[in-house]
Amino acid sequence: MRVVFALACLAVACFAQTPTPCTSPPQWEGRIFRYDRSKEFMEFGRVSYDEANMRVRIIEEREVGSDKEYYDTLYLHNIRREYKLNLKTRQCNVTDLMRPFRPFGVPPFAKFVFEAEIGAAGIPGESLIAQTWDGEFEDKSRFVVTTTYPDCVPLNSGFYSNETGFVQSDFYDISVGISDPMVFIPPTECNKFQ
Repeated sequence: MRVVFALACLAVACFAQTPTPCTSPPQWEGRIFRYDRSKEFMEFGRVSYDEANMRVRIIEEREVGSDKEYYDTLYLHNIRREYKLNLKTRQCNVTDLMRPFRPFGVPPFAKFVFEAEIGAAGIPGESLIAQTWDGEFEDKSRFVVTTTYPDCVPLNSGFYSNETGFVQSDFYDISVGISDPMVFIPPTECNKFQ
Protein backbone atom coordinates (compact mmCIF):
# COMPACT_ATOMS: atom_id res chain seq x y z
CA MET A 1 0.00 0.00 0.00
CA ARG A 2 2.86 2.37 0.82
CA VAL A 3 4.42 1.71 -2.59
CA VAL A 4 1.16 2.61 -4.37
CA PHE A 5 0.85 5.77 -2.29
CA ALA A 6 4.49 6.73 -3.02
CA LEU A 7 4.00 6.18 -6.75
CA ALA A 8 0.81 8.25 -6.72
CA CYS A 9 2.63 11.08 -4.92
CA LEU A 10 5.49 10.90 -7.44
CA ALA A 11 3.04 11.00 -10.37
CA VAL A 12 1.29 14.05 -8.92
CA ALA A 13 4.65 15.79 -8.35
CA CYS A 14 5.78 15.08 -11.93
CA PHE A 15 2.47 16.24 -13.42
CA ALA A 16 2.60 19.44 -11.35
CA GLN A 17 5.96 20.31 -12.94
CA THR A 18 4.61 20.33 -16.49
CA PRO A 19 4.19 24.00 -17.47
CA THR A 20 0.76 25.17 -18.57
CA PRO A 21 0.31 27.67 -21.42
CA CYS A 22 1.12 31.20 -20.30
CA THR A 23 -0.75 34.38 -21.18
CA SER A 24 1.18 36.85 -23.31
CA PRO A 25 0.66 40.61 -22.99
CA PRO A 26 -2.52 41.39 -24.98
CA GLN A 27 -1.13 44.66 -26.37
CA TRP A 28 2.46 45.47 -27.25
CA GLU A 29 4.72 47.24 -29.71
CA GLY A 30 8.12 46.27 -31.01
CA ARG A 31 10.10 45.17 -34.00
CA ILE A 32 9.61 42.16 -36.25
CA PHE A 33 11.90 40.23 -38.60
CA ARG A 34 10.64 37.60 -41.06
CA TYR A 35 12.69 35.49 -43.40
CA ASP A 36 11.93 32.80 -45.96
CA ARG A 37 14.99 31.54 -47.82
CA SER A 38 12.96 29.46 -50.31
CA LYS A 39 11.09 32.57 -51.51
CA GLU A 40 14.10 34.91 -51.15
CA PHE A 41 11.93 36.98 -48.85
CA MET A 42 13.07 39.15 -45.94
CA GLU A 43 11.12 41.71 -43.92
CA PHE A 44 12.01 44.17 -41.15
CA GLY A 45 9.33 46.23 -39.50
CA ARG A 46 7.69 47.95 -36.57
CA VAL A 47 4.68 46.12 -35.20
CA SER A 48 1.75 47.22 -33.05
CA TYR A 49 -0.21 44.25 -31.72
CA ASP A 50 -3.67 44.15 -30.09
CA GLU A 51 -4.77 40.59 -29.42
CA ALA A 52 -7.98 41.52 -27.59
CA ASN A 53 -9.36 43.37 -30.63
CA MET A 54 -7.55 41.18 -33.21
CA ARG A 55 -5.62 44.08 -34.77
CA VAL A 56 -2.03 44.20 -36.06
CA ARG A 57 -0.17 46.99 -37.82
CA ILE A 58 3.23 46.46 -39.43
CA ILE A 59 5.26 49.21 -41.07
CA GLU A 60 7.82 47.24 -43.00
CA GLU A 61 10.72 47.15 -45.37
CA ARG A 62 10.27 44.07 -47.52
CA GLU A 63 13.00 42.61 -49.69
CA VAL A 64 12.11 40.00 -52.31
CA GLY A 65 15.17 39.01 -54.29
CA SER A 66 16.92 42.31 -55.05
CA ASP A 67 13.73 44.42 -54.99
CA LYS A 68 12.92 46.53 -51.90
CA GLU A 69 9.40 47.69 -51.08
CA TYR A 70 8.02 49.66 -48.14
CA TYR A 71 4.52 49.03 -46.79
CA ASP A 72 2.22 50.12 -44.03
CA THR A 73 -0.12 47.17 -43.47
CA LEU A 74 -3.06 47.20 -41.10
CA TYR A 75 -4.81 43.91 -40.36
CA LEU A 76 -8.22 44.45 -38.75
CA HIS A 77 -9.38 40.89 -38.12
CA ASN A 78 -12.23 42.23 -35.98
CA ILE A 79 -13.88 43.51 -39.20
CA ARG A 80 -12.05 41.12 -41.58
CA ARG A 81 -10.30 43.92 -43.49
CA GLU A 82 -6.69 44.50 -44.60
CA TYR A 83 -5.27 47.88 -45.62
CA LYS A 84 -1.92 47.82 -47.43
CA LEU A 85 -0.36 51.18 -48.27
CA ASN A 86 2.68 51.18 -50.55
CA LEU A 87 4.87 53.86 -48.96
CA LYS A 88 6.69 54.57 -52.25
CA THR A 89 3.67 55.03 -54.52
CA ARG A 90 1.09 55.95 -51.81
CA GLN A 91 -1.27 53.44 -53.47
CA CYS A 92 -3.61 51.74 -50.98
CA ASN A 93 -5.14 48.29 -51.51
CA VAL A 94 -8.04 47.24 -49.32
CA THR A 95 -9.00 43.57 -49.25
CA ASP A 96 -11.16 41.27 -47.18
CA LEU A 97 -9.23 39.10 -44.73
CA MET A 98 -10.07 35.48 -45.40
CA ARG A 99 -7.64 33.89 -42.95
CA PRO A 100 -8.39 33.76 -39.24
CA PHE A 101 -6.55 35.81 -36.63
CA ARG A 102 -3.49 33.94 -35.33
CA PRO A 103 -2.09 35.17 -32.01
CA PHE A 104 1.63 35.86 -31.73
CA GLY A 105 1.47 34.56 -28.15
CA VAL A 106 0.77 31.09 -26.74
CA PRO A 107 -2.69 29.68 -27.57
CA PRO A 108 -4.42 28.11 -24.53
CA PHE A 109 -4.30 24.64 -26.14
CA ALA A 110 -0.55 24.74 -26.89
CA LYS A 111 1.70 21.91 -25.75
CA PHE A 112 4.92 22.56 -23.86
CA VAL A 113 8.04 21.53 -25.82
CA PHE A 114 11.05 22.67 -23.76
CA GLU A 115 12.59 25.40 -21.66
CA ALA A 116 16.06 26.88 -22.13
CA GLU A 117 18.26 29.61 -20.76
CA ILE A 118 19.37 32.03 -23.49
CA GLY A 119 22.52 34.06 -23.00
CA ALA A 120 25.33 33.68 -20.48
CA ALA A 121 24.07 31.26 -17.85
CA GLY A 122 24.84 32.15 -14.27
CA ILE A 123 25.70 35.80 -14.94
CA PRO A 124 22.96 38.09 -13.52
CA GLY A 125 21.27 40.18 -16.19
CA GLU A 126 22.97 38.36 -19.06
CA SER A 127 20.38 35.68 -19.77
CA LEU A 128 16.68 34.91 -19.81
CA ILE A 129 14.54 31.81 -19.61
CA ALA A 130 12.58 30.96 -22.75
CA GLN A 131 9.81 28.40 -23.18
CA THR A 132 8.79 26.86 -26.49
CA TRP A 133 5.24 25.69 -27.23
CA ASP A 134 3.66 24.09 -30.29
CA GLY A 135 0.36 22.77 -31.54
CA GLU A 136 -2.20 22.65 -34.27
CA PHE A 137 -5.10 24.98 -35.08
CA GLU A 138 -8.56 23.69 -36.02
CA ASP A 139 -7.74 23.95 -39.75
CA LYS A 140 -4.70 21.63 -39.25
CA SER A 141 -2.16 24.45 -39.67
CA ARG A 142 0.74 24.14 -37.23
CA PHE A 143 2.47 26.64 -34.97
CA VAL A 144 5.48 26.93 -32.70
CA VAL A 145 5.95 29.86 -30.28
CA THR A 146 8.86 30.81 -28.02
CA THR A 147 8.26 33.27 -25.19
CA THR A 148 10.14 34.65 -22.21
CA TYR A 149 9.48 33.06 -18.82
CA PRO A 150 7.72 34.03 -16.59
CA ASP A 151 6.32 37.11 -18.42
CA CYS A 152 5.35 35.24 -21.63
CA VAL A 153 6.57 37.97 -24.01
CA PRO A 154 6.80 36.56 -27.57
CA LEU A 155 10.31 36.09 -28.93
CA ASN A 156 9.61 33.95 -31.97
CA SER A 157 6.54 32.62 -33.76
CA GLY A 158 6.47 30.03 -36.52
CA PHE A 159 3.42 29.09 -38.57
CA TYR A 160 2.92 26.43 -41.24
CA SER A 161 0.02 25.80 -43.60
CA ASN A 162 -0.22 24.31 -47.08
CA GLU A 163 -1.16 27.76 -48.45
CA THR A 164 1.67 29.78 -46.89
CA GLY A 165 4.40 27.25 -46.25
CA PHE A 166 6.48 27.98 -43.14
CA VAL A 167 6.55 31.61 -41.99
CA GLN A 168 8.80 32.54 -39.08
CA SER A 169 8.62 35.85 -37.21
CA ASP A 170 11.19 37.04 -34.68
CA PHE A 171 10.22 39.81 -32.24
CA TYR A 172 12.53 42.19 -30.39
CA ASP A 173 12.55 45.61 -28.67
CA ILE A 174 9.12 44.82 -27.20
CA SER A 175 7.33 47.33 -24.97
CA VAL A 176 4.03 46.37 -23.35
CA GLY A 177 1.02 48.53 -24.25
CA ILE A 178 0.11 50.73 -27.21
CA SER A 179 1.69 54.20 -27.13
CA ASP A 180 -0.69 55.66 -29.75
CA PRO A 181 -4.23 54.21 -29.88
CA MET A 182 -4.69 55.89 -33.30
CA VAL A 183 -2.20 53.40 -34.79
CA PHE A 184 -5.14 51.14 -35.69
CA ILE A 185 -6.89 53.80 -37.82
CA PRO A 186 -6.41 53.16 -41.58
CA PRO A 187 -4.07 55.58 -43.41
CA THR A 188 -5.82 58.59 -45.01
CA GLU A 189 -4.95 57.28 -48.51
CA CYS A 190 -7.21 54.29 -47.74
CA ASN A 191 -10.27 56.36 -46.74
CA LYS A 192 -11.79 56.28 -50.24
CA PHE A 193 -12.31 52.52 -49.80
CA GLN A 194 -14.43 52.75 -46.65
